[in-house]
Amino acid sequence: MKKLYLFILLVASIPAFAQTKSVKEDVSKKADALQDQIIAWRRDFHEHPELGNHEVRTSGIIAKYLQSLGLEVKTGVATTGVVAILRGGKPGPVVALRADMDALPVTERTPVPFASKVKTMYNGQEVGVMHACGHDSHMSILMATAQILTSMKKDLHGTVKFIFQPAEEGLPAGEKGGAEEMVRQGVMENPHVDAVFGLHIQSYQPAGTISYRPGGDMAAVNPMKIVVTGKQAHGAYPWSSVDPIVTSAQIINALQTIVSRNLQVTRNGAVVTIGAINGGNRSNIIPETVTMLGTIRTLNDDDEKMVIERVRTIATKTAEAMGATAEVTIPYEHHYPITYNDPALVAQMLPTLQATAGKENIVLRNAETGAEDFSFYEQKAPGIFIHLGGLPRGGDPVKAPAHHTPDFFIDESGFTLGVKALCNLTLDYMTARSK
Repeated sequence: MKKLYLFILLVASIPAFAQTKSVKEDVSKKADALQDQIIAWRRDFHEHPELGNHEVRTSGIIAKYLQSLGLEVKTGVATTGVVAILRGGKPGPVVALRADMDALPVTERTPVPFASKVKTMYNGQEVGVMHACGHDSHMSILMATAQILTSMKKDLHGTVKFIFQPAEEGLPAGEKGGAEEMVRQGVMENPHVDAVFGLHIQSYQPAGTISYRPGGDMAAVNPMKIVVTGKQAHGAYPWSSVDPIVTSAQIINALQTIVSRNLQVTRNGAVVTIGAINGGNRSNIIPETVTMLGTIRTLNDDDEKMVIERVRTIATKTAEAMGATAEVTIPYEHHYPITYNDPALVAQMLPTLQATAGKENIVLRNAETGAEDFSFYEQKAPGIFIHLGGLPRGGDPVKAPAHHTPDFFIDESGFTLGVKALCNLTLDYMTARSK
C-alpha cells in the first residue's frame, strides 16, 4: 500500500513539471514567431523618435495595438503614458511590466536605413532626435510580451499591468513626467501591484545574455546647485574682494575627499561631480557670485544621506573660512531613488531567468552609477530590473558605441530573449503566488 501511495504521488507530480516546461516551450515558440514583428516595430519607433512628454505618435501606436488585443487601455497617463490591464482567467497576484518610450536630443550618425532624420526644438534650440538608449526596443519587447500573455489569458493566475512610460530621460525645466508622475497618478494601484519587472538593453553586453544584481543596481541621483557669494572688486585689487571663484575652487577640491575619505569604498561606490561652473564676465573683474551645478550618485540610503550632509558641510564651512557664503540646494530640479532589486524576489526568480536563457547566459553584474527612474515603481512594490544584451556576438564591449551618443547601435537578435524573460518572470511569479 505504501509503495502504491508513493507511486501515485510520483505520477501526480509529473504533469505539474511537464506543464511548467511546456508553458516555457510555448512562450519560446511564440516569441520566436514574433521576431520579425518585434524588429519591425522597433525600426518604426527608431525612425520616428519623440522626446519626453511628446510621445504622441508613439503612444498612439501602442494604445491602438493594445486595444486590438482586447485589453483595458488607459491613455494620457502622466501626459502621454499608456497603461493596459490584462485580467487572467484565474485568481492571483498583480504583476506590472514597464517599458519607457522617449528618445533623446541626439543627432543620429548610424548608417542603418531606418536612422532618424527627425529634428525638433528642445530648450530653445533645434536638435536632432534619436532613440540613443534603446527605448525603441523596450517598447517592442513589451508589445510582444502583451500579445503572448494575452493569448494565455484563460490560464493566467492573476492580472498583468503593461506600463508604457514617457519621459524616462528627463524633461525640460518646469515640466513633470516620467515614472515619478506615473506613480503619483496611481499606476501602481487599482489594482495594487504585487511585483514589478522591467528591462534595459545594453550596447556593451553580448546579445543572448541577461545580467542582474540584487540590492542596489543603479544609483540614486541628487542633482545639486551651489551658489557662492563673496564681494565684488576690481581684478587688480583682489585684497578688496572676497573672491567667490577662489572659494569655489577650494570647495570643488574639498568635495573630492568625500569619496576618497568618507565613503566605505569596499562596500559601495559613489560619485560627487561638479559639471558646470559659472561666474564673472570679464578678465579684470572679480565677481560677486559663482554658481556650480553637479550631481551626487549613491547606491544605498545611508551613503546618500552621508554624502549630501558632507557636501552641505564642506561647501558652507569652506565658504565661511574664506569669508564668503554658500547656499546649497540638494536635490536641485529632481531626484531619482536607488534602483533597488528586492533580494528575496531576485533569489526567487533567478531560476526562471536561468531556465529562460541558460545558466551560462545569466550574469551577476556590477552596480552602476547611472540611474533609472524604474526606481520609483520599486518603492511601491518589490521589483527586478534586468539588463538585456545588445552587443553583436563576438563584438568588443570596450569598442561598443555608448548609450546617449550619435553612434549608439543595438543588435536586434536578442529581442526575443527579452520577451521570453518578461513572460516567464510573470508566469512563474503568478504560479508561485497562487499556490
